[in-house]
Amino acid sequence: MTDDAPPEVVRRVGELALERKALDVVALDLRGISSATDFFVLASGASDVQVKAVANHIVDELKKEGQRPAHVEGLEGGRWVLLDYIDVVVHVFHPEARDFYQLESLWGDAPREVFADDGPVGSVGSPADSPAP
Repeated sequence: MTDDAPPEVVRRVGELALERKALDVVALDLRGISSATDFFVLASGASDVQVKAVANHIVDELKKEGQRPAHVEGLEGGRWVLLDYIDVVVHVFHPEARDFYQLESLWGDAPREVFADDGPVGSVGSPADSPAP
């Protein structure tokens, strides 16, 4: 990510998503790129049931820590759940929905952090920072 460390809630969301076996958990740092929010955290579930389980787990655990979403969308359907924590917006997708909407490509210039089961993999910059194949 950028020199400014992301807020703890970004890392916490990544950890919570992984606790429910979410796939491809990535945080995008939108500070300086978008005025809508500071961070997106993206995650996928292998099924509608898993998408809902990941989203519910994030909401339930952050609520215990005093964080409540300002808005929740899509929880009934399970294809794409949006959890709006104002400065951090969490998107939990069914893989086909994630492929269709391509938020990583839309925000391709955003620095990103990839999460793995043993914690954040670290800053990987933006795709523009990567050498061409």
